[in-house]
Amino acid sequence: MRYQGKITNWNDDKGFGFVEPNGGGDKAFVHIKSFVRRKRRPVNGNVITYQQVKDNTGRFRAEKVEFPRTAKLAKNTQKKTRLFGSIMTALFCLFLIVITLMGKLPLIILVGYIAVSLITFLAYAVDKSAARTGRWRTKESTLHLLALLGGWPGAFYAQNSLRHKSSKDEFKIVFWITVLVNSSGLIWMLNNDVVMSLIPSLSKLVSIISVT
Repeated sequence: MRYQGKITNWNDDKGFGFVEPNGGGDKAFVHIKSFVRRKRRPVNGNVITYQQVKDNTGRFRAEKVEFPRTAKLAKNTQKKTRLFGSIMTALFCLFLIVITLMGKLPLIILVGYIAVSLITFLAYAVDKSAARTGRWRTKESTLHLLALLGGWPGAFYAQNSLRHKSSKDEFKIVFWITVLVNSSGLIWMLNNDVVMSLIPSLSKLVSIISVT
């Protein structure tokens, strides 16, 4: 549950103060590090939205603090990014299917993208479950590696359908870099006759290994 309130007793030198919730209630301690986006310094009287938690000493603390206008702009940006990503991912998947049907892409590559995307989606689901229950988390580097290997369509849909890793800017930047690298690698492979000639042999090898 998110609260809205005004900052009071703000000490800018030390970077902390308190927030009084609108409508009354317990004050909560707020620290500068608890702000989601620190584009400007807070001052007394600023209205903020936040999540209220109780620490081990029984004191209320404000977490995931945002200025209302900043939060609204960020939400609109996320919607636009999500729409762009959905269109891009759908077009990429359609592209894979079309060139496979045209015989320009070996079926094993399409199957590989589907398989790795499913594994990646499951990895996100397991990591979100672990985050909720306090169990061992999946490393972010592992999630990025799966995306790089072709699981980024599954990663994208996991981020948005599961609402996991979808609001962490640093993670998303690296994620889109893996998308760019993977897509560039696919285009390079399609234009490299030597690599394309080796794929049928690799497909046979995979079949032999799976049978044995």
